Amino acid sequence: MTWTHWAYVAMLAFCLAGTLPLVPAFGLSVLRQPRRLLLTIGLAGTPFLLWDLCATHAGHWWFDEDQTLPPRVAGLPLEEIGFFVVIPIVSVLTFEAVAVARRRGLQGGGR
Repeated sequence: MTWTHWAYVAMLAFCLAGTLPLVPAFGLSVLRQPRRLLLTIGLAGTPFLLWDLCATHAGHWWFDEDQTLPPRVAGLPLEEIGFFVVIPIVSVLTFEAVAVARRRGLQGGGR
């Protein structure tokens, strides 16, 4: 295995590394509400995961074996499944941080 096999994992880690600091910076409570977060991940990720499975099994979509790790689940690289967990999390964190920043801006700034 070469470093390029870790490209997808690195992208997911980069996304998390860029957004997890928003939690303490803006005092977000998203991670303290695991049931709501899991529901969000499930509702956002499941339809796309199913679409992904259908598209890859039909041959419309594929994953470069040189840029993904070898383990597969139902033909999908583990990183692709992780994508449907990581991206909803970073989206919710970003959305919540922007909402807090806007509220602070409307209230004259300050924490």
